[in-house]
Amino acid sequence: QVQLVESGGGLVQAGDSLRLSCADSGRSSETLNMGWFRQAPGKERAFVAAIRWSGGDMYYADSVKGRFTISRDNAKNTLYLQINSLRREDTAKYYCAAGRTWVSSGTYMMTELAYDFWGQGTQVTVSS
Repeated sequence: QVQLVESGGGLVQAGDSLRLSCADSGRSSETLNMGWFRQAPGKERAFVAAIRWSGGDMYYADSVKGRFTISRDNAKNTLYLQINSLRREDTAKYYCAAGRTWVSSGTYMMTELAYDFWGQGTQVTVSS
């Protein structure tokens, strides 16, 4: 069973940087894709970034390109999201997700349908 635990969120100021982590304590070799989504107050959960566990193809939402970097550490079974130049609109709860189905389409990897397991989320609050 995949168990995802996010960490690294907090209260920060605009312009600061954060690195979110997602530890998969129950990871199996069947996990093929991992991603980050976020849900801002009053809004639906939205795609942020995704990565294929093997091969490392990465995908980003247009709104975060150039500021967010997704990466993984295979040896530690950990997914990361480096966030630079934080903005107030980045305030949200950030969720880690893992998928066990091979997805050939990068577009499909940007949807929740590509993921089978979700963490509880970590809150990021950006003040001006």
